[in-house]
Amino acid sequence: MSTARTTIDFDRTGKQIGFVDIPHSPHEDAWGATRIPLAVIRNGSGPTVILEAGNHGDEYEGPIALGELLRELDPGAVNGRIIILPAVNTPAVDAGRRTSPVDGLNLNRTFPGDATGTITQQISAYVSDVILPLGDAFVDLHSGGSSLNILPSAIIEPAADPVLRRRNIDAVLAFGAPLTVVIDNLGEPRTSTATAVRAGLVTIGTELAGAGTVSPDALAICRRGVRNVLAHFGVLDPASATPPARPDAILRIPGHDGYVLAPTAGVFEPFHALGARVSAGQEAGRIHNLVNPSREPEVVRYGAGGIVYGQRQPGRVVIGNCCVTVAAPYEGEIS
Repeated sequence: MSTARTTIDFDRTGKQIGFVDIPHSPHEDAWGATRIPLAVIRNGSGPTVILEAGNHGDEYEGPIALGELLRELDPGAVNGRIIILPAVNTPAVDAGRRTSPVDGLNLNRTFPGDATGTITQQISAYVSDVILPLGDAFVDLHSGGSSLNILPSAIIEPAADPVLRRRNIDAVLAFGAPLTVVIDNLGEPRTSTATAVRAGLVTIGTELAGAGTVSPDALAICRRGVRNVLAHFGVLDPASATPPARPDAILRIPGHDGYVLAPTAGVFEPFHALGARVSAGQEAGRIHNLVNPSREPEVVRYGAGGIVYGQRQPGRVVIGNCCVTVAAPYEGEIS
């Protein structure tokens, strides 16, 4: 049984801003707690939308946008309930790291979690066991973090149920990002979005720039997109939404071939900018051995054609690092 506690009343009308406290007893603090920010805004009888950011601590646009939203939004403008977790992986957010400095785990590879496990596992268990059952829709805001720069996009999490798949697509298109991409993380079941889909929630993800910085353009997309999704579900006035431009095509990362991995250590020199169109077999870049200048750089090639969707940041790589990601037209069912 979980030892997590909160003073937030999920059924109370109005706005509440507080924390989820998970008891934690490290060397520095025998009887302390890890505090996860939590806000609930409720009014009227509409659906419940869960907004999550800070799943990875080095992805900044989502936490900024949700912090603004919970401070600014008037409960009188809401019809339904908004549950906001703006920095769900608080230890990682505080450290500016993808993984938790407490237990070294990647929160987005621990779902559905373990209520008696490490801090990261307890956080994912609380989201899975307490938060998701309250929701009708789930939005998980990501960017590329400190190791990737990604074209700003809204993400479709695949769903086996055709009705839920259609609802996911409609909600992702309502977000209004410049690109729409299907990402299944190679079938990985331990992500928050995969868990939300299994729970039957309409699910929306994002990837919004990255490179360890805050992108003004991506932040504007995030701010607008969150409100667009809330309007899509009728939690905010639908008339307040920015009409999204339907993309010419939905894209996907084409499995393992969509990832160009480093075969050696060194510094990666990309040959193409984000958004460039490339072909399978084409040279993607090369990896330089700077401390052995007599050695020729090693060329890496694209395994699939499409557009350059994500690119390594910073330049230094070790074996297995993702140098480039390609997105190609999606050819599966969308209706």
